Amino acid sequence: MDIRYTRNIGTISEDEQSALATKRVCVVGCGGLGGGVIEGLVRIGVGHLTVVDGDVFDETNLNRQVLSNEDNLGHPKAVEARLQMKTINSNVQIDSVQGLLTEENAAAIIAGHDLVVDALDNMEARLVLEDKCEEAGIPLVHGAIGGWQGQVTVVMPGDCILHQIYEDAEVDKSVKPTNPPFTPAVVSAIEVSEAVKVLLGREEALRGKVLTLDLLNHEYDVIEF
Repeated sequence: MDIRYTRNIGTISEDEQSALATKRVCVVGCGGLGGGVIEGLVRIGVGHLTVVDGDVFDETNLNRQVLSNEDNLGHPKAVEARLQMKTINSNVQIDSVQGLLTEENAAAIIAGHDLVVDALDNMEARLVLEDKCEEAGIPLVHGAIGGWQGQVTVVMPGDCILHQIYEDAEVDKSVKPTNPPFTPAVVSAIEVSEAVKVLLGREEALRGKVLTLDLLNHEYDVIEF
């Protein structure tokens, strides 16, 4: 076993560590949530990542997006994710898709993966992603943030949780979302922990349930669907 993973052992077993090296995860979104998810999966030793984003970094990302810095403004987020993560763990194979996830390309992007992680920032793309994961029989870990609040759930094939959450929701697109650095940090870390459990076949504590959190008042709840 690579010495870099020594501090993982005990939380996970050596056999589980070896198993992670065989897994393929697609992370859709390389921004505030996605950057934290990608780094966490790379550091714990998931063997193959596909990272997807059609955006470039700008100055408004610097307050919270761990992949952004003053030198890479204007650079594609997916490309930067691949380049930066190779400096952390060169054993991980990372493919970058520089483009937005759509109804037309989603099935091809997620094909062949053991797990998909939703680090998107819009409701419409999330519903497309859940549909395509359902069709492909691929588990989905979802996270979302806004201000002090966030949520995480695990969607296994057949569950269709995101449609229950978002299908009838109305979003006021005139209101600009606020996202400080701490909310994506917390939610992305929880997404990584749930992703690892799914990949290793451990019990999915959030399957069919949504963890909601309010960091302002430290209120946490698990809602069953």
